[in-house]
Amino acid sequence: MEAISNMPLYAALLGGTLLAVQNILMVQVGTFRTGQGKAAGVDGNVRLERLVRRHGNLAENAAIFVVALALYELLAGQTAIAFWTALVFALARAMHIAGFSSEAGSHGIGAEGGRSIFMMLRGGGAGLSALASIVLGVALVFAAL
Repeated sequence: MEAISNMPLYAALLGGTLLAVQNILMVQVGTFRTGQGKAAGVDGNVRLERLVRRHGNLAENAAIFVVALALYELLAGQTAIAFWTALVFALARAMHIAGFSSEAGSHGIGAEGGRSIFMMLRGGGAGLSALASIVLGVALVFAAL
């Protein structure tokens, strides 16, 4: 069997890292649900909603990014675009998770003063995720052409 010349190394590293983080977030949701005796839904529980949204948002964004990154690397190799978009995306997702770690970041509760940092982390993480995704998407289209 012949080896693929452009192995998607950055996609593998990013995908493995995000998979581990995703499962940590999943366990946090499950542990909280079990401790509270809650099944599906959030029943107005702000902390549970925050945990679920943090987990779900990563799931919504990570998979398609990693697949697109792998396709880009298969077509173009481990370029600076692959490296930097992967790094920015990882940082952005970490910022978003940190932003959702408080009620200030997730619901704007007590967001005055220094606590507004959580809202900035959440917004910055979302914005950087979008930027990395757009750059990668455009690069993937050009690599495919």
